[in-house]
Amino acid sequence: MPPVLMILDSSAYQTTLLIEPLEVSGLKKEIVQISAGYHHSCAITVDGELYTWGKNSNGQLGLGKKAENVVPVPTKVECLSGINIKMVALASEHSIAVTDGGQALSWGGGGSGRLGHGHQSSLLGFFRSSSEYTPRHIKKLEGVKVKNIAAGLLHSACIDENGSVYIFGEKAVDKLAFGDANNATTPSMIGKLPYSQEVACGGYHTCVITSGGELYTWGSNENGCLGNGSIDVLHIPERVEGPFLRSPVEKVSCGWKHTAAISEGNVFTWGWGGSHGTFSEDGLSSGGQLGHGDDFDYVNPTLVAFEKKMKALEVSCGFNHTGAILESVDA
Repeated sequence: MPPVLMILDSSAYQTTLLIEPLEVSGLKKEIVQISAGYHHSCAITVDGELYTWGKNSNGQLGLGKKAENVVPVPTKVECLSGINIKMVALASEHSIAVTDGGQALSWGGGGSGRLGHGHQSSLLGFFRSSSEYTPRHIKKLEGVKVKNIAAGLLHSACIDENGSVYIFGEKAVDKLAFGDANNATTPSMIGKLPYSQEVACGGYHTCVITSGGELYTWGSNENGCLGNGSIDVLHIPERVEGPFLRSPVEKVSCGWKHTAAISEGNVFTWGWGGSHGTFSEDGLSSGGQLGHGDDFDYVNPTLVAFEKKMKALEVSCGFNHTGAILESVDA
């Protein structure tokens, strides 16, 4: 396939569209976790080092102000030397990580308060850039041991060791009318949730799995992405019930306006299938991210049918696509 010219931040880069997986060079150590945002990626090594690469227009790579707007190869985040990173989550323009001691750090585009650092201003009181070019501890979470994190389009969330859920980002409050509007740019605890284990953030919606395998969703419900049978906004967490998820939910992931979950080894998806409300770039559309063979919207969790018996181990949603790790099951 011929090279395609991409224009990123007024700088021209030659790249090739890949239709098959290609090994990423430059990562010499064993990798224990990877994460991908809209235009950037990262990897954590077995000894807790963080490498990032891709678009860096808002400092989302954490490499400092002098880093290029596009970094084409995995580059170690040197300012984290000596700090073991356990988990990382990437969104469109920002990144969040957790150390092995449970400290939360964030960096990148801070618009809408999605970094959790509060409003940014200079010493003279004038507004300054909300971007953070290197990882910064989230001050309001000092003393809180974080065990899970998630990054959405314009908001972020985390779970502490006590199973409490925190959320931050002005758009989550302005658009969805939940949370503390006066403290939307710093983490606020979401009440009325059982002990929580996993959290996922989408475009404007959030999902949580409790210790008992119950799935709770809230936020924007465009195209039925909350899975409760409607398209009405939910201002508080509500359990997803019905005959669709009879067994405990093990994994959940959110895309822009769709959601995927694993229950008893089966993959369920719901939300926007691409039929309308299309988000497009350069005239290109999306569809089929639910895996049901059509581009319809599904407002309830719907089983994804595979050609043969498979057990799902992991599931992950991109902006408008979905992937899963499966293993064959003997009949």
